[in-house]
Amino acid sequence: MVICLLATGLAGCAGPGTSTERVPTPSSSSQISGNWIEVQRGDTLGQLAARASVPLERLERFNPGVSAQNLSAGQRLLIPTQQERAPSGGPYRYQIRAGDTYSSIARHFGTTSGRLQSANPSTPATALRVGQIVSVPLGSSAARSAAASSGSSNASRPAAAPSTPAPSASLPASARRWPWPLEDYRIVRRFGADSRGTLQPMLLATQEGANAKAVAPGEVRFADGMRQLGDVVIVHHADNLQTVYALCARILVRVGQQVSTGDPLCEIGQSSSTQRYDLLFDLRQGGKPIDPRQVLR
Repeated sequence: MVICLLATGLAGCAGPGTSTERVPTPSSSSQISGNWIEVQRGDTLGQLAARASVPLERLERFNPGVSAQNLSAGQRLLIPTQQERAPSGGPYRYQIRAGDTYSSIARHFGTTSGRLQSANPSTPATALRVGQIVSVPLGSSAARSAAASSGSSNASRPAAAPSTPAPSASLPASARRWPWPLEDYRIVRRFGADSRGTLQPMLLATQEGANAKAVAPGEVRFADGMRQLGDVVIVHHADNLQTVYALCARILVRVGQQVSTGDPLCEIGQSSSTQRYDLLFDLRQGGKPIDPRQVLR
């Protein structure tokens, strides 16, 4: 029954310092990851993302002041490491590089050094260490840039960091403050009707090698391929709730398996059309679609 409902429901479906001497510009592919680089004449964001083995959307999110349409020689870009995270609503997890200060990090991400210090109370500005992970709260300029980046990279005009709707009074008490299915994600399509009035599930972009994780305890009821949706995992939870994880490349669970919150369900694959690593995430109660933002924290 759930599979039939699913088939019909988804049918429509240290930052830059003040002086350039601090950080050398890498010149080879093996050196680019985790560094600051300087854009050369003829470079594009797509080329640089491929060179660094970083999804384009992830590169854009770590460089909120950079526009793919107006990239120019001499601009400096941050190439994120695997330890760094850039969730849609923030805060970022940023890895300190040589020469970094709270002021230089704040300038890059469009926030303030005061907010950085408040977000990292146990790490004073004078005690930053190379390799240390700090929390970076998003500033207004970073949020605007993320929204613009999201809109320019998807024809359906997605929103990068939409406001969270209030939970519905009809939802069961168990459906409260579930974690998101990805550690590092960006919303490229919100749940809701498209321009033709067809209800569309949420679409999240992430990075290579990411796994979709169970957002609540439950039982795997479906784990197989589905036409136009790739590999799909469906988990049933208490109070007749179901979560759907689609566009997967490899399933990591079996039908009948009991899963806990945070258990890996499937490996995210790369889309041949967008070159992104996307997860289609759907939440339902008794087969009826629900906006996941009402439940996810």
